[in-house]
Amino acid sequence: MVPPIEIEKIKEKLENIQHFIHGSNRLVIAEEDNTQGRIKKRSAIKQLIEAAFAMEDVIDEYMIHEEQQTDHDPGCEVLACDIIMYYIKTIILRRRINHQYGELNSLFHEISKGDGSQIQSSSEQNIRVRVDKVDVVVGFDDSIAKLVDWLVIGEAERTIISVVGMAGIGKTTLAKKVFDSPRTIQHFDCLEWFTVSASYTIEELLRDMLRRFYKKPSNSPPFATDRSLLIDKVRNYLRLKRYVFFFDDVWSTHFWDDIGDALVDNRNGSRIFITTRSKNVAFYSERYSHFVTVHEMQPLPPKQSMELLYLKAFQYGYKENYPKNLEDISYEIVRKCKGLPLAIVTIGSVLSGKPKTAFEWKRFSQNLGSELEENPHLHGIGDIFSLSYDDLPSHLKLCLLYFAIYPQDYEVKSKRLIRHWIAEGFVKAKPERTLEDLAEEYLQELINRSLVQVSSLSLGGKVKGCCVHNLLREMILRKVEDFNFCKFICEDDWYLKTAIIRRLSIATTSNDLIQNIESSHVRSLLFFMEEELHEYLVKIIFTKFKLLKVLDFENSRLFYVPGNLGDLIHLTYLSFRNTELESLPKTIGKLHNLETLDLRQTNVNEIPKEISKFRKLRHLLGNKMSLSHLKGGIGDMESLQTLSEVKIDEDGIELIIELGKLKQLRKLSLLDVREEQGISLCNSINKMSHLEVLYIKAKSEDVAIDLSFVSHPTMLRKLRLHAKLNKLPEWIPKLENLIELSLACSRLANDPLEPLQSLPNLLLLNLAIHSYEGESLHFKKGGFLKLKELGVKYLYNLNSIIIEKGALASLKELTFMNIPNLKRVPSNIDNWKNLEVLNTHFMPKEFEKSIAPLPKPLPSGI
Repeated sequence: MVPPIEIEKIKEKLENIQHFIHGSNRLVIAEEDNTQGRIKKRSAIKQLIEAAFAMEDVIDEYMIHEEQQTDHDPGCEVLACDIIMYYIKTIILRRRINHQYGELNSLFHEISKGDGSQIQSSSEQNIRVRVDKVDVVVGFDDSIAKLVDWLVIGEAERTIISVVGMAGIGKTTLAKKVFDSPRTIQHFDCLEWFTVSASYTIEELLRDMLRRFYKKPSNSPPFATDRSLLIDKVRNYLRLKRYVFFFDDVWSTHFWDDIGDALVDNRNGSRIFITTRSKNVAFYSERYSHFVTVHEMQPLPPKQSMELLYLKAFQYGYKENYPKNLEDISYEIVRKCKGLPLAIVTIGSVLSGKPKTAFEWKRFSQNLGSELEENPHLHGIGDIFSLSYDDLPSHLKLCLLYFAIYPQDYEVKSKRLIRHWIAEGFVKAKPERTLEDLAEEYLQELINRSLVQVSSLSLGGKVKGCCVHNLLREMILRKVEDFNFCKFICEDDWYLKTAIIRRLSIATTSNDLIQNIESSHVRSLLFFMEEELHEYLVKIIFTKFKLLKVLDFENSRLFYVPGNLGDLIHLTYLSFRNTELESLPKTIGKLHNLETLDLRQTNVNEIPKEISKFRKLRHLLGNKMSLSHLKGGIGDMESLQTLSEVKIDEDGIELIIELGKLKQLRKLSLLDVREEQGISLCNSINKMSHLEVLYIKAKSEDVAIDLSFVSHPTMLRKLRLHAKLNKLPEWIPKLENLIELSLACSRLANDPLEPLQSLPNLLLLNLAIHSYEGESLHFKKGGFLKLKELGVKYLYNLNSIIIEKGALASLKELTFMNIPNLKRVPSNIDNWKNLEVLNTHFMPKEFEKSIAPLPKPLPSGI
């Protein structure tokens, strides 16, 4: 029998086995080593994966069983038969745990006898050979010239130059061109190129450097083996020399700790040049030099991508004659490559051997995924991404694999992504840190390693949306198939009927398909479809998929949720965002493990009182939702970090007072606040020491909310006030961390710019309808130094805006909207060097005419 204290040890063992599984090296099958033994080992690993699933499931079932007993309402009478049933189920679950643990342990010990290190070594060497052969250059001329200038012009101090970019983007090719430049060769006394693998040793690298310096053959007796002696020899040789060393493909920040002391700064213009996939590696070098420059490589634009494709496919350039019937399909192929030179070159080489017909190229494009896996000439593309994947720690491997659950070319919002990760258990808790903050660090690390691409940023520089390159996604799809990690289901996937899969994305309304999917191990279910989700299909989901942790209907045409929603007791993430849902069943109260409930853009306005029992809920996101039924209970939901949009009822003072108990709140959005509720609201806000985002909207434009009793919410980053204030609260200009401020209906009598202009980190200021009743706004010299976006809208009394020279120095976007008495454009607007967009809407004709003489080209959204 397994005592409860042993459960944590078993969970730790399970986690170690999962790390082993996702270590991936033991799943690599070299092309030349497809032996029966290797196939047998792959089959054994599949069994291990399935056994790990079963182990994880029974542990979760046991933990929830114990929690349900702990959470038993003390006011209810416990019958003897209930106690007996509890102990019987406990015994059954512990026996199942014993059985599963024994089976899992046996499989693990059998498989872990082998060692995959040799496969890794061989694979890495083959990949390096293939990648080095890519030397076709298109669109690099400007970058080559800039990098050569950085080498030969500039500081006398030793300078570090880093070229950063994702696998296959051409870092090595670009660096080779810079290395071979006559200007580079002529400028330096000592010029050497070193390829640094992920498994290098510093001693071997230093010995290689010394062999190059002294022109010794590679098989000559080794230099000293002691690291400090090797470093001294390198330093002595380089003394007084102007050197440049190119280190290609640096993987780890430890490289700088290893090599930094060996490369002496002679203050004669020496340089260190590296290529790396990791921004962390590039910026870590700042510890070893005050002079660091980073060149981030960008994908080729479509025109240059086409030129490169035709150079390889036709052996002549983009401007030459080529079959016009191939132009459309060529653009389609290039689009899938997303500007990645290695992919374009490799695919172009394959196409050069195919008939030059639209039919053949179309078929190739449609089957690109299978071509990447089966065509030996295309293996190099997937292999270079596999190296990046293999270099990840286990928790980041899981996070990267999760991108396979989203459709191709899909921009996933970062908050949704990290909440999925957290719900899956990928993010491990640390003291004094929120799981959300840790997950953001995970995402940033994947971005820094050039594996995840940023598609949109917030004004404050946080990632709003992200995606992965199409070809990286193809590699991920192969990995997730190996691990039974997840599958994207569409009409063509009938062969999945018997497959054991952990996570599903569904893009079909086929009842037969979903009914036949093996559901006993599915933990996540996401929908990506435009068709209506029929009631029959919804019932299947809530009946079959009992172990779900993540259930995401976002953007689906869902009208109905059955009463057995409460049976999904493992759920931690539940989203109905942007569906047609109008109400929630009361059985939702059984979902005690829920951490995120997303009801935004739905018609659900009444929140059942049963939700007040959710002690683990961290994010309650709604759409003008009433929490009146939660009075007397919401104050106990102490894990809440996000609460939006909450509609405050007329008798909502009690609810507002309870909000003060939510000490972990980061974001609070309240609607329909009334005048008499202001003091209670201030008192509650004062207790929220972690509050970062606050939105308050009054019941109507004429309702005054006195916020003067708010103390100093030091963590506040975003503030939106849509309420009559009469005067600006004194605490707002003291918010040193504030980056966004929006005011509407404030009816301020005095110019608010004077107290606000010294906010040190303000990036956005929006003065909206009736926010200011005065006639003039005055932006003084040196004010709003970091402001990037300014909106002035619906200020009906305003007739003058004075902008002194030196004000708004960082402004990039300026919007004027419906200011009927403002006849002239503000002075000094033509001196703003950083202004990118000028938007005007519904402005007087005189104002529009005053814009016309401004220097061209002035970016404009007019």
